[in-house]
Amino acid sequence: MGLVSTSVRATHLVTNAAWFGGSLFGAVGLNPAAREPDTERERVEVSGTGWERWGPVQGAAIALHLLSGLAITADNRNRVASHPPTTATTIAKTVLTGAALASTAAAYVYGERLGDASGEDGHPKDPGVAEDARDKLMWLQWATPALTGAVLVLDALLGEQQRGAAGLLDRPW
Repeated sequence: MGLVSTSVRATHLVTNAAWFGGSLFGAVGLNPAAREPDTERERVEVSGTGWERWGPVQGAAIALHLLSGLAITADNRNRVASHPPTTATTIAKTVLTGAALASTAAAYVYGERLGDASGEDGHPKDPGVAEDARDKLMWLQWATPALTGAVLVLDALLGEQQRGAAGLLDRPW
């Protein structure tokens, strides 16, 4: 395995970890902390500021994750095409990655809608839009870490599929 291949694989894993970790932190830390201010506008500003600061990092991580994934698939095209377990895992990983992209994009869209619907005086400008966005974000905040976590698990499975002889953990004790 060459330095380039190792670097591409490491980039693929680290960027997925950033995507997973950032979205999980949002669900567990940032979003609950943003509920503490007194007014709706302040709550939206706290959450919005955090996500605006993280957004460029997450965007770069997603882009690099997709590019490195394409490179890995191209490099392993023969194994992906001829080894049925690898084919199935690669297809599942692609579907989950697409779903994670969709949930990330949807969270961005609904976050923007919530921000636009929040009034300056602590009362929503458009309560219906704000409530709809808030309802969607309540489940979307968990969808992305669940999906990106599942992609990490499939990466581990793909690594196991490449292993040779049984290792230390495979021996019966």
